[in-house]
Amino acid sequence: MANTTSTEVKKKVGLPIVGGQAVKEPSAVDEIELELKRFEEEERARLGITPDREHWVEEMADLSFSKKEREEYGVTLLVCGLTMAHDYFIEGALKGLGYDVMHLEVPDNEALRYGKEFGNRGQCNPTYFTVGNLVKFLCLLRDKGMSEDEIVKKYVFLTAGACGPCRFGMYVTEYRKALRDAGFDGFRVMLFQQTGGFQQATGDELGLEMNPPFFIAVIKSILCGDVLNALAYRIRPYEVEAGATDRALAKIKKNVYDALEGGNSIFRALWTARKELGAIKVNKLMPKPKVSIIGEFWAMTTEGDGNYQLQSFLEGEGAEPDVQLVSAWILYTIWEGRNDIKNRMELRGTDNGKYGLAPVEGVTGVQKKRAVLSVADKAVRVVFHTFAWVAGLHGYHLPDMDQIAEISHKYYNNDLRGGEGHMEVGKLILNVAKKKAHMTLSVKPFGCMPSAGVSDGVQSLITELFPGTIFCPVETSGDGRVNFYSRVQMYLFKAKLAATEELEASLTQYGLTREQVNEWLEKNPGYASPLHHSPHAVCGSGADLIHEIGPIMTQSRFTRAKNKVAKAFKSAKELGPKAVAKVSEIRKNAPEMIQMAKEDLSVVTDVVRGKISAEWLELGAALTKKHDHVHDAHDKKGTIPVVNTAQVAAAE
Repeated sequence: MANTTSTEVKKKVGLPIVGGQAVKEPSAVDEIELELKRFEEEERARLGITPDREHWVEEMADLSFSKKEREEYGVTLLVCGLTMAHDYFIEGALKGLGYDVMHLEVPDNEALRYGKEFGNRGQCNPTYFTVGNLVKFLCLLRDKGMSEDEIVKKYVFLTAGACGPCRFGMYVTEYRKALRDAGFDGFRVMLFQQTGGFQQATGDELGLEMNPPFFIAVIKSILCGDVLNALAYRIRPYEVEAGATDRALAKIKKNVYDALEGGNSIFRALWTARKELGAIKVNKLMPKPKVSIIGEFWAMTTEGDGNYQLQSFLEGEGAEPDVQLVSAWILYTIWEGRNDIKNRMELRGTDNGKYGLAPVEGVTGVQKKRAVLSVADKAVRVVFHTFAWVAGLHGYHLPDMDQIAEISHKYYNNDLRGGEGHMEVGKLILNVAKKKAHMTLSVKPFGCMPSAGVSDGVQSLITELFPGTIFCPVETSGDGRVNFYSRVQMYLFKAKLAATEELEASLTQYGLTREQVNEWLEKNPGYASPLHHSPHAVCGSGADLIHEIGPIMTQSRFTRAKNKVAKAFKSAKELGPKAVAKVSEIRKNAPEMIQMAKEDLSVVTDVVRGKISAEWLELGAALTKKHDHVHDAHDKKGTIPVVNTAQVAAAE
């Protein structure tokens, strides 16, 4: 080079070293790399991109509040997102822990307007409704004279949040954007996973403590809400006097709320349901098609304009809605954890992923983690069925997640996460094969990526493989109520015909008329009680009742006893080979099952002694949010589920 500068790259020459290796001269590639580095530094200096440059920081992220702030400003927690009963009970339960809590009203079309005004374009329905509902409430407070500064100090919104394969992972970002644009910059939106095990940098005590009493209160509220919702949807379609069920439920909900708030016996409050609901007069001989509602979690759970009051619409059209309980979602979340552990136990190396087993110490630690989830699954079921029995909800079965996974895996990989995953497929198959419902209705927001892909894609194959399926996929957009109702009515027409034919066939089978059955029910009022639930035989509740009382009305005791013995013998004969295979499987897996039993016993012992470990706190946090990462899809090693109608129907 003719001219050189102080920054010019000079060629280095290595001198020989005795007993060592000579320094290699830089190659042409090295010189190019040095030249590129020099050019990068010059461009950074010219553009002002320096290492000490100050970057923009989202100040509304990870906001929290301390116990001191809660006491000084009287901070009120705002909750919303589930059914009206769940939100109401959660308010009462958290008040019982000493918090000021207010549940927001169910999101309506006005909330949708606020959401679209202050939210981003292209979001899904639940985003607009839930975000808009919060903004609407805060704007109403401002319109009543409260300053924006005062609102930010005195209110906190508590919700679940996560990352994931759909826009649910963007909810908290949408809250911040809408709140800032509406004038509430700095308003605190707290996520469950943000606060679990969270310690503030100041060292102050948290204003919201995510401890065992908190999770126990939330779980009790959810299970109470589930039980009363299930009772309501079972009784209301058959009430003789319109509105009788709602009036009774209002009294029961107040009793449960007072018990949760005052720390009184929840069993005594639920027991009042037997008296209040038992006094309702019903006519179960009305041919009502049972409609199982599945789909995207929020769309099938909300009871407002978010799904066009779907449950009320179905009841008004003469159907019996079969809603999915929040308890099923909790069990699904627990199943995901169990399934993740099972898959990772078979890996050759340590998995350092978010749900990996790297932090767990040894085989014993892994088994203990499995035991915690196993006990949690059983605990949810035991508590739910205890609450259900006390309140008079008889014959209700929570879904078997292992069975659903096995049945659906052939058509939809269990490790694909998002929405309700494989549960939608499994529920549709079981509804048809086990005669659980006349019609299955899948509701989801317009453009919902996980649910729309399942319902409109995989489910079309299921309807072909299982003839007689009445499957209605519908989407909500907030402004398509007429088209939504019209589509549901078309499918509901076929379901009504099926329900009527089913009831008439049941009467014909036993040679009975409706007049004879009604006369018999008047003499035997126990069977006509709204709390009485007939054993499952077919889809409809009325037909189930006919199949229960038909033999009693037309056969002698001796004939009924003989038929029961013959049925039991036939079942035993069919289950014999399955029992032998099951025994062989148990013998093969005996060591693992013994180890699991020991770990289960260890966990139960800790619970009985009051030693609730950190694993339970982590589990509690996990139950309040959806999984926030999509796992890599892979087939189960050595598992080839075989699904057919006879096999599924026989697995009761």
